[in-house]
Order: sequence, then C-alpha cells, then structure tokens
Amino acid sequence: MSVPDAVVVGSGPNGLAAAVTLARAGLEVEVYEGANEPGGGCRTAELTLRGFRHDVCSAVHPLLAISPFFQSIDLEARGVRLQRPEIAFAHPLDDGSAGVVTGSVTDTARRLGRDGRRYERLFASTVERIEVVAESVLAPLLRLPSHPLAVARFAATAVLPASWLAEGFRTPRARALLSGAAAHSMQSLGAPLTAGFGLFLTALAHVVGWPLVEGGSARIAAALVDELESLGGRGVVDHWVSDLRALPPATLVMLDLSPRGVLELAAADLPPSWRRAFEGYRFGPGVCKIDWALEGPVPWRAPECRNAGTIHLGGTVEEIAASEAAVVKGRLPERPYCIVAQPAVVDSTRAPQGRHTLWSYCHVPSGSSADMTVQVAAQIERFAPGFRDLVLAHNVTTAAEFERYDPNYVGGDINGGLASVRQTLFRPTMRFDPYRLPLKGVYLCSASTPPGGGVHGMCGYWAARCALFDLHRGRARRS
Repeated sequence: MSVPDAVVVGSGPNGLAAAVTLARAGLEVEVYEGANEPGGGCRTAELTLRGFRHDVCSAVHPLLAISPFFQSIDLEARGVRLQRPEIAFAHPLDDGSAGVVTGSVTDTARRLGRDGRRYERLFASTVERIEVVAESVLAPLLRLPSHPLAVARFAATAVLPASWLAEGFRTPRARALLSGAAAHSMQSLGAPLTAGFGLFLTALAHVVGWPLVEGGSARIAAALVDELESLGGRGVVDHWVSDLRALPPATLVMLDLSPRGVLELAAADLPPSWRRAFEGYRFGPGVCKIDWALEGPVPWRAPECRNAGTIHLGGTVEEIAASEAAVVKGRLPERPYCIVAQPAVVDSTRAPQGRHTLWSYCHVPSGSSADMTVQVAAQIERFAPGFRDLVLAHNVTTAAEFERYDPNYVGGDINGGLASVRQTLFRPTMRFDPYRLPLKGVYLCSASTPPGGGVHGMCGYWAARCALFDLHRGRARRS
C-alpha cells in the first residue's frame, strides 16, 4: 500500500475534522483509531437494555449547529438530522416553577417577570451578532475578529465571574437560569470567564437551539467518516498507536490527543521545555454519568420541563455555586448540580414505543471512582416526584471509567483541559501558536487546543489549516 500524505491519530470530531480538511486540500489521509469504532465522544450504544440507545458522551449540540466547519458539510444528506426542542433548556426550582430559554429572547424575557428587561438588554446584542461572536469564540486567540467592536462588547461581560452576572438579577428563576448555563464551564461560579460560558451557550439557544441528533450522536461521526471517504480518505479502527515512530513516514501527522497522550507517544522526541509544559497542563473536574431506561416520560413538577431537551438541576444559584465549589476543592457534592437531557422530547427512535431514555451527569473531582447514581436520582426526584418508579434499568460511568473509555478524558475531564483564564487563552502551552509541535510535520488537533471542548470540529479544522500553511511553504515535511 502507498504511504499516505497525512496520518491522523484519533477519530474524535476534531481528528475527523482535521482529516476532512486535509483531504479537501487533495491530500491522501489515513485515520487511526484505537477503539473498535470511530467517534470519540460521538458514539451511541445500548448501555442499559436492548432497544434503548444512549449517547455515550455528547448528546446536545449547540456548538455543532453554529460551527463553520460543520456548516461546510451537508449533514442532513449524510444522515444527521438536528432536532430542536421547543424549549432549549429549563431550570426548575422547588416551588414548582422553572426558568426556561426558548428561541426568542423576548419570549424568554417575558417569562422572567421583573428581570425580563435586564435579560433582554443582556442578550439582545449578542444574539443579533451571534455569528460574529461565534467566529471569534471558535477561533485561535491570534486570529483578528472581523468585527472587533462587537466581539469587544461581548468580551467585556464574558470575562466576568458568573456569580457577578447573577447578582444583577433579582428573581430566583433568572439567577438560577444563568448560573445553570454557566456551570457548563466546570469551574467555580466565582472564577473569571464563567459568565462567558453562560452568555454564549444561552445566546446559541436563542439562535440555533440546543439540538439533539435523531438516532443519536454516533451519526455525527458516521457523517464525518462518509465525508472523508468521499474525498478518498480512510479510517482504521482497533489500531492503537503507542509510538510516534511506528507511524508511516507521512508528510503530516495530526494528533487528536491530550498533552498526556502526546507525552506517551513522543516524550523522548520533545525538548525538555515542552515536556515540562505538557506535564504541567491542568485538567478540570471529571463527570459521573448515569443513563436511564424509563417506562415513561419524567414527571416533572414544572410543566415547562416536559418540553425541554435539556434540564439543569441544582436549585438556586447558591446551591449550584456550593456544588461546583466543592468539586473544585476535590470534594463530592452532597446535592450535585446535574445536567439532564431527554431525547424523547424530539426523537422517538431512541427507545421502544412508549419508553424513554434519559441522559444525565454531574461534576466530580478529577479521577473520582465514586458512583453518584443515588445523588443524581435524588436531584431528579426532587423536581420530578415519582421518577424512581419509572426506572427500568440504569448504567453508570464514573470519572475514572471515562478515562478508560477514552484516554483523552483525563480524570474524566470531557473538555480536554481546565477552563482557567490561562488555559482558555493559551492552550496547551504559553505559546501563541497552539497547534504546531516542536517536531517537524507534527501537529496537535485535540480539544486541548483552541477553542477547547465541545462538538464543533474547529480544533481539528484550525490545526489542519496550520499544517497546510506550513506544507505550502515547504516547512512541514517530517524529517
């Protein structure tokens, strides 16, 4: 067989995005995957009972819907149908009410009573210029935005701690709604930049929704493989790469790996300064995920939650802050903040007729082997009395087990690294060029590079663009 022009190690969304981008440029590309199927975080499996299909990791896809890379693919033609719930996400409280985010800023604001006007002021400009903001958020730091003033206005609020943003609201619903979205950062709500997570993800809910994929997230990986094969590329599964030198002598090598994975492949070839930098790279908290097979729909006390694709559980902003602060300090939260997705709201294909699947996780300290099923079930039961009576089966994946499932999830960190200020601006190292490794022709394309975690493919896209730039100038060929 001929030696490919480029080899990609790892077939998560970023690895496949890099492969597709290189193949579009006319290169012969080969992708190696250690697991028995491609996809990384985009896999779907019968984790509980036969006929109940659960997303193994990623389930809800606002970043995919706004991603410039995914917009370049006819996803629907390749079997990816994004289904958008009427309510993108909801946040129930103990009084039976819930804050909800719909496709309309005005409608969402109207539901927030006396906080409605402030909510509209906060989100109107970001929603109006969401493509400009997304272009900047999903790009490397050094890429100048096309509309710097719009991006600067967003950044002025985004750099704040989420707790400061919540303090500007008076009603428990508005405060909890914003805090629940911001807690996707997996940071203490008092940490800088956490407001940006809440702002951006909520703005996306207004513009593109928080869609789920009909049939499961595995169809995203299948679509990327189809796109790659249509361009002449190919993937090889069950092929574990343990040494960079064992790869074919391709001109380009793209690594969809964490910094720890790079060290395992090429520590002997890296300069000491790079080894130290990668050894010092910080990973965030882990997740404990529980999948449920249910006899029927979750009996949420707040009616709005029954039509929401995603539910944030955790009660008030104070409770959420306490839960996330405990995790950051290395403790298991007694009443964890939980993210719950209910695919059946828009997709009846995931379970036998009348039955439902439920996807849920909570944050835990890095590497924890704790089973949080009891605590997560208690939080669901708290806002949906009678939930436990519907459970037919469940499957738990601890943070430690997530790393065994995918070594890129170090300690169960599904975001590829801690979302601190330093590692948001400069990841994986304090260098302005985040994708080039100090090995000629070798590039890093994982979520440990900008723009970080999520199913958007942009880490792989930008890494491939960097490699092509070097190739066209004769600087990329491996020695």
